[in-house]
Amino acid sequence: MEHFHRAKSVRLRSHHHKYLLADEDGEHVSQDRQGTVKNARWTVEFDNDYDTVIRLKSCYGRYLTASGDPHLLGATGQKVIQSLPRKIDSSVDWEPVPEGHKVRLKTRYGNYLRANGGVPPWRNSVTHDIPHRHQNWILWDVEIVEINLDPPRQRSDPSVDVDLCDSSFQLTSAPTHQASDHNFGISNEGRMIYYKLADDDGVVVEAEGSFLFKGKSVQDLAQNLEEETELEGITVCSRNPLNGRLYPLRLALPPNNTVMHVIVVPATSKG
Repeated sequence: MEHFHRAKSVRLRSHHHKYLLADEDGEHVSQDRQGTVKNARWTVEFDNDYDTVIRLKSCYGRYLTASGDPHLLGATGQKVIQSLPRKIDSSVDWEPVPEGHKVRLKTRYGNYLRANGGVPPWRNSVTHDIPHRHQNWILWDVEIVEINLDPPRQRSDPSVDVDLCDSSFQLTSAPTHQASDHNFGISNEGRMIYYKLADDDGVVVEAEGSFLFKGKSVQDLAQNLEEETELEGITVCSRNPLNGRLYPLRLALPPNNTVMHVIVVPATSKG
């Protein structure tokens, strides 16, 4: 709870370095790398009856809600939406569970807020479930945008106090300050990776994904791509500019954080 104790509004950044956004339709939520937009800001409300629970309200005045509808038929994960129930119920309650400098957000029924990666329609979606793989997809960085100068007292520990100089937070005194918004941008460290997938017949599909890569080796890149695509045993390939054929990356990455375009070949591919 200490991640939110003095927060009036926050931004939540996922493992994929993307921010939790309230979509403009006032119903859906998603992820995006642009964290300075108003849609990325969530107002924190506290429950007077449960001091371990918070609610998050979007810029459209609607609550982050764990719905009971499946995200995709036949797949695990239920939809997370924006809603404004006539009577506040447990679907809008989230229990922060700290894990180091990060936090997991648990529903009252034991599921966790999950930022999905992979290929469409999973990419940039947000669900709630109990993941058996990709445990880091339920971890969120909390960036405090606005401080609550009169935070609620926690009944379990009346003397609780949070150090406002905690280095795990990025604090701003005013949410509209342009300089503070700049602090929430993506770091210049690392390189951009643009990837396409090959299907089981070895044919490269046109859909493309991208992410900021901070690793140093081909093995690091393969691991990141497996997390992004939810595939296992992949081969990372590049395309020969002379004949267009694919060849696997085996040795070192290009120097100087050069942007890379790669092809992800799954283990099941005949190519």
